[in-house]
Formats: sequence, C-alpha cells, structure tokens
Amino acid sequence: MMKKQGILAPFLFIFPALTLLLLFSIIPIIVALIISFTDLSLAGLADWSRVHFIGWNNYKSVLTDTVFAKAIGNTLFYVIIGVPLVVAFSLAIAIMINFGRSAFFKLIRLVFYTPSITNTVAIAVVWSYLYNPSIGLFNFILAKFHMGPVPWLQDPTMAKISLIILAVWKAIGINMIIFLAALQGIPKEYYEAAEIDGANRWKQITKITIPLMSFSIFFVSVTTLIGWFQFFEEPLVMTKGGPLDGTTSVALFIYRNGFQYSKFGYAAAGSFILFISIIIVTAIQFKIQNRHEKQGV
Repeated sequence: MMKKQGILAPFLFIFPALTLLLLFSIIPIIVALIISFTDLSLAGLADWSRVHFIGWNNYKSVLTDTVFAKAIGNTLFYVIIGVPLVVAFSLAIAIMINFGRSAFFKLIRLVFYTPSITNTVAIAVVWSYLYNPSIGLFNFILAKFHMGPVPWLQDPTMAKISLIILAVWKAIGINMIIFLAALQGIPKEYYEAAEIDGANRWKQITKITIPLMSFSIFFVSVTTLIGWFQFFEEPLVMTKGGPLDGTTSVALFIYRNGFQYSKFGYAAAGSFILFISIIIVTAIQFKIQNRHEKQGV
C-alpha cells in the first residue's frame, strides 16, 4: 500500500498543473484547429447549422491574402530588428549593473525594470502622446535643435521603428533581471585569475562572461523571439495597424479577422500558421544551440 502511494505521489503533485494545461492550452488548441477547417462566423455561433466544413480553404485564402503577406513582412521586420536589440541592450545593462557597486547602479536597475511591470496598454497610450507630430515631446525636443518634425506614427517604415523603440524599452527590464541572476552565478575566482593574467575588463567580458552565459543568452533569445512573433498590443493601441497596414502584425491580423470581422475560421487558420512558424523557428534555435554545445564539448 505504501509503495503504491509512493508511486502516485508525483502524479498528485503535477495533477493541478496538468489540469490547467489541459483546460486552458491543449483543449483550446484542438478546438481552434477544428474551427480552422470551418466557415464559423458570428452567425454560426447563433445557429450551428450554418457552420460548414470547408477543408483547407481558410488556409489557402490566408496564404494568398495580401494583407497577411504584408503582416508577415512587418512581423519579420519586428523580429529581425527587435530581438537582437532587446538581447544586446539587456545584456549590456546587466553587465554594467553587475560590475557597478554604487547606489547609482541600483537606481538604474529600478529605472529599467519598472517599464516591464507596467501595463502595456497604458505605456502605449502615453507613448502615443510622446510621438504626436504636433504636440509630442519628441518632436518638441527636436525642434529645439532645429530638427524635425519626424512622422513617428504617420509613415509606415517610421511607425514600425517607433513601435520597436517602445517595445525594446519595455522588454529590457525582465531580461536584464535574468541576465543579472546568471552573472551573479559566475564564480569571482575567474575574474580574479584573469586580472592576475593582465586581462582588461573587455577581455573579461568577452572571454569569461559571455561564454559562461551562453545558456542564459539562448533562453532569453528564444523567449524574446516567441514574444516578438506575437507582437500585438503596441500596434493595436498606437496605430491600429496603420498607416496602410504598415504596422499590422500577424497577431493583429488574426485579432482583426476574429474579433472585428467575426471570421473565426479564417482567424483560426491564421493563428495556426503563426503557431507552426513559432515552433519551426524555436526548433531551429534549439538545434543550433545543441550543435554549439557539442562543439564546445
């Protein structure tokens, strides 16, 4: 009897987590997959007899949709520029704070961490005023130097860059904390030995700090990449996907078709294309990381 209880004990501990995973992740994914093969709309929710199985038509329509193609381009733009900036700035600030011991660096840590725990919608609303072409603070400062005005949210390319600036600023804090935790786990003896050998601070960072933080950098890169593929709140609040769909992300495209146009099957198909893309990119990252680890061994 005691032996059976010992075997069941681990399952009892993970049962709540598995239940939540099943109810709020696995089942919704299966339901969304089924919906993606139907023409479910608002009328279909009221009368299920109006829902029809249409096979791969939603996927074919989404993949040939010019707005979706533009959304893919915009999302790749966000990812290619935003992810490296977040990782680089977070790591640089974490290293600066770790090596600095004064109260000033503690203040810097608070300054950079605060945006990450602030509501994204509230931040986006405030930054919308900062980006205002006529009364915004940024153009006001530029005018003092006889520059501008800059169409921060009025030009498609500039609008994407403006959203990236905001998102990078907001994302630095939480990743900085992750890097700080990893930095504090590096034995100080390595740095002391490097100083005895005459290595300067830059050599210590490039030859000791960054190599020993490879797993942390990999973890932050993967989580940041997944987050930027789902870039949503900033373009929704600040630009509504405009101008000319210049800031529409794939996540915003899915939201628009699902909750504004009530094309639930169409939106579900788009969401699964995004879901599969994230899985593929993440798997590639894991494969590259495993290869580096084998080479390191």
